[in-house]
Amino acid sequence: MTRAVRGKTAYHAGLAAEEQVSQLYDRSGRPVIARRWRGSIGEIDLIVREGATVVFIEVKKSASHAMAAERLTWAQAQRIMATASEFVGLEPAGQLTDMRFDVALVDGQGRIEIIENALAA
Repeated sequence: MTRAVRGKTAYHAGLAAEEQVSQLYDRSGRPVIARRWRGSIGEIDLIVREGATVVFIEVKKSASHAMAAERLTWAQAQRIMATASEFVGLEPAGQLTDMRFDVALVDGQGRIEIIENALAA
């Protein structure tokens, strides 16, 4: 398999994982308000509302949940938080908006593990 084919396969697997996670949050009454939201610093996979809280979700897919968790780097977490700050700047309460950062791990069988408040200070 060529590198281009592997990259395309991984891209589509990531999209499918994001869709699965999106449906999970939506079914639990937390509507998705943005997908792949791009700010000037980076991108956030999913953004949902949970009451007054805006939840920013990074989706990681790999063969196992442990392998997926290892794919989130410190630099990526910093970009996600900076991008989230840019997003809430557009909210009515601005930087005072209540927010949370979740990581959704999707394994090779499509099982999802949500780590709520994964990027807590």
